[in-house]
Amino acid sequence: MTDAAPSRRPGTALLAGLVLLTSAIAFAAWRTGAAHPLEAIAFVTGVFCVWLVTRQNIWNFPLGLITVGIYAYVFYQSQLFATAGLQLVFFALNLIGWYLWLYGGANRSRLKVRRAPRLEWALTALGITGGTALLYRLLNEAGGATTFWDALITSISLAAQWGQSRKVLECWWLWIVADILYIPFCLYNGLYLTALLYGVFLALAIMGLLEWRKAATA
Repeated sequence: MTDAAPSRRPGTALLAGLVLLTSAIAFAAWRTGAAHPLEAIAFVTGVFCVWLVTRQNIWNFPLGLITVGIYAYVFYQSQLFATAGLQLVFFALNLIGWYLWLYGGANRSRLKVRRAPRLEWALTALGITGGTALLYRLLNEAGGATTFWDALITSISLAAQWGQSRKVLECWWLWIVADILYIPFCLYNGLYLTALLYGVFLALAIMGLLEWRKAATA
């Protein structure tokens, strides 16, 4: 008991700091007109959600459902149709992940972090390539904005979310790539608060990679 208490305090302090900082930024962005009120709310819930994922906390899922639901509307309004549709897929994958984290382990136990074998990585790369090509064609026909990057980031994010739902360690590498791409993508499309959010996500993805790596080797 005495060893566990100190380890919780840094995490609690970090969480409190993240909530206060993101809430202040979101409020300022909303008050100055730099962000839609819903985008400001999703900014806060999104940061909190990803932090909970890094801690393997099951409560990330209800927050994730709220966040992706809001962003489906935000991205649709910006004519980023693939990214908007991605949020709906994320909604379904969050529900699947919620179940798998609770019952996807041996004998319906809690799921544990694992590493992806080479074959799984190869199939993931093929899925991202094929998904990007298909979405690019569909988005060109639909007249969406920044179609290639929308398609590429959507495909990477889908692969990352599927890996996260199954607690595959390497999902964090995919999230890191997706977050790096999302920052200029959102800036170009005028979603400045969301671009900042993905900057925070990038830092949290690195943290998640380190935390899950410890769990995978434990």
